[in-house]
Amino acid sequence: MRVVRPAETRVEVPERIWYAAYGSNAHRERLRAYICGGRPEGAARSYPGCRDGRMPTRSVPVELPGVLYFATTSPVWGGGRAFHDPDAQGTTLAVAHLLTPAQFSDVAAQEMGREPGADLDLAEVLGRGRASLGEGRYETLVSPGELDGYPVVTFTAPWTVAEVTHVVPVARYLRYLATGLCETGAWSIGTVAAYLAGAPGAAGSWSAARVRELIDG
Repeated sequence: MRVVRPAETRVEVPERIWYAAYGSNAHRERLRAYICGGRPEGAARSYPGCRDGRMPTRSVPVELPGVLYFATTSPVWGGGRAFHDPDAQGTTLAVAHLLTPAQFSDVAAQEMGREPGADLDLAEVLGRGRASLGEGRYETLVSPGELDGYPVVTFTAPWTVAEVTHVVPVARYLRYLATGLCETGAWSIGTVAAYLAGAPGAAGSWSAARVRELIDG
C-alpha cells in the first residue's frame, strides 16, 4: 500500500499521471469499460472508451487524505455513487492507475457524462492541487500529491460530505468497490468491509458482514 506524498508545484503536465480511483473504477475490469469501451456487468449503459485503449501500465493501492461517501442516485447502478471529500478528516482507500493525460481526460469525461475526445487542461490542478471544470458531479479535480515522481489526480463533487444528502449504494455497485480494493492485496477483507460499511451513505444500511458477503460471493 502506498501513501500519497505532497508534491512540489508543477508547471508542466508530465507524460503519465496516476488516476486515483476510489469508486468502482478501483476494480480493474470495471475500469476496462472506460478504457476499452463496453458495458460492465450489472451496469445499465455502455461506454465509448478512451482514444488510447491500452490498459494502465501499473495499478497500485494508495491511501488518500479525506473521506469516502455515497450520494446522488446513479442512473447506471440505481443507488448512491461514491464521492471523495478531500478536506474531511479521514482516509480514503483507492487504487491508482498509471495513465496518459489523454486517457485520464477521456475517463473523466465519461464520468462527467461528456463525450471523450478532448484533453483537459490539467495545469491548474497540478499547480494548485484543485481545479473546477463545472458545478456537477465529478467535475472537481483534486491532486493530493505524487507517487514515484508522477502526480496523483482524481475527481469528485464540489460539495462536501456534510452538504449533501447521503444515498445508500446498491449491492452490485458496492461489490465493484469492495473487490477492487481487495484484489490489490493491500488491505484485508475485514478492513475493506468495515471501511465501506462505515462510509456515510452506507453506514446504518450496510453492515461489515453484508459487505463481506459481497466480497466472498
